[in-house]
Amino acid sequence: MKVLVADDHPLMVEGVRGALVAEGIEVVGVTTNGAKVLPMANRLRPDLVLLDLSMPSMDGLMCLQRLRQQFPEIKVVILSAFSDPERIEVALRAGADGYIVKGVAPRDLAATLRQIVEENVYIAIAVPDRTPGGAAGLTERELEILNLVAQGLSNGQIAKQLWVTVTTVKFHLTSIYRKLKVSNRTEAARVAHRLGLVENPALDTLSAA
Repeated sequence: MKVLVADDHPLMVEGVRGALVAEGIEVVGVTTNGAKVLPMANRLRPDLVLLDLSMPSMDGLMCLQRLRQQFPEIKVVILSAFSDPERIEVALRAGADGYIVKGVAPRDLAATLRQIVEENVYIAIAVPDRTPGGAAGLTERELEILNLVAQGLSNGQIAKQLWVTVTTVKFHLTSIYRKLKVSNRTEAARVAHRLGLVENPALDTLSAA
């Protein structure tokens, strides 16, 4: 897999390059300037562009939109310090194939990029939260959603109750599944109950929606 890395901090660029190369990923180019991303993508034809949101000359969202228009075959993953669901949703709606929060372990970064390229899925990895979720590392919002899932609410019902979009709920569920090492909401409810994170789950009423 060939990757182009774009970030406004040279130290971050070199750190990411080193982490990817150490895991066998070819970094074909790096830049700290947003205006250089499209010309480099055109010349180097990477499989994936790892893109920061904050860059000089052209910000990450503008780069993302133009990459989607000119090079729809190239995967684009946002690597950002921002972890708020609203910002993540904006990036996903703009066409990002993935969103990764800075602070991720180097090996997880490489593995996630491979999964995005090979399976065409998006995964958002957050900096570990050591508060309410205990050993599972769940955030307060993830615990809230997990409890609603355990009650049998669908994604649409959860979104309505929490005043967020269904896309935001799905983002949180992706993170919950990863942290609990499960693949669906029923398994998540069972594991959460075993860990004492939720009350008795309504497994017979869990919705796949």
